[in-house]
Amino acid sequence: MSAPRLLLCAPASGGGKTTVTCALLQALVNRGAGPVAFKCGPDYIDPMFHSEIIGAKSRNLDLFFLGRDTARYLLEKNSRGSGLALIEGVMGYYDGIGLSADASAYDLARATGTPAVLVLDEPVDGLDPVMRRQVWSLLMGDVAQRGTTVLVSSHNLRELEDVCDHVGILSRGKVLIERSLSALQENVVKMQVVFQEKELPQLPGDLQVLHVSQVGRIHTLIIRGNATEITNRLAAFAPILMEALPLTLEEIFIYELGGEDYAVRDIVL
Repeated sequence: MSAPRLLLCAPASGGGKTTVTCALLQALVNRGAGPVAFKCGPDYIDPMFHSEIIGAKSRNLDLFFLGRDTARYLLEKNSRGSGLALIEGVMGYYDGIGLSADASAYDLARATGTPAVLVLDEPVDGLDPVMRRQVWSLLMGDVAQRGTTVLVSSHNLRELEDVCDHVGILSRGKVLIERSLSALQENVVKMQVVFQEKELPQLPGDLQVLHVSQVGRIHTLIIRGNATEITNRLAAFAPILMEALPLTLEEIFIYELGGEDYAVRDIVL
């Protein structure tokens, strides 16, 4: 199949598939990408939401009724010329007929060669530390084995830092940041510096200092920019001690939202 396509799935019903599908369809429409929509299985309600957004019919792809060849044919025929074919899964990713995975979203992804995106909403919330580790281990194993993309929505940023390689930060319905975790950490640096004098010297005005704190003689500076360049500029003050430290995802979230009506004051890092 030549048409670009994605299948959105979740571990179970109520996992956010329809919400994410509709959000992506609207974003694609807003960009003039000309998406088409499909629904795995016989569900007729979710396709109504799709159709309302794209202004065209959203079609069902049901392997139980259609068979594999017909499902592939209909996907190819109705995706031709579109910017992206977005398929919303049904129930859980592996939920099929009876106890099998037949006619499941997983089965449809395999039959049509469609990449799957697994949507997870606070997947380990309420679990103890041992179970949290086991769940993440299972997910990472599935990613490695099947090449599945995982989209996680969570407030636990320290945990996400261990498992995610691409991050987006949302505030009041807006995407503030969306890039790789490594790029985020390279763009803001935490400097711990001990200067000759106890007081902080007058820093160059073009340095984008986001936060300053002091414990004893150690000054902690959160500065936007490249760590090497910032280190070289601070070296001009002949500090007694200076160290550049990467920020955690939680710290990046705090300082990127500093101007978004968040009351961030004198946070000890």
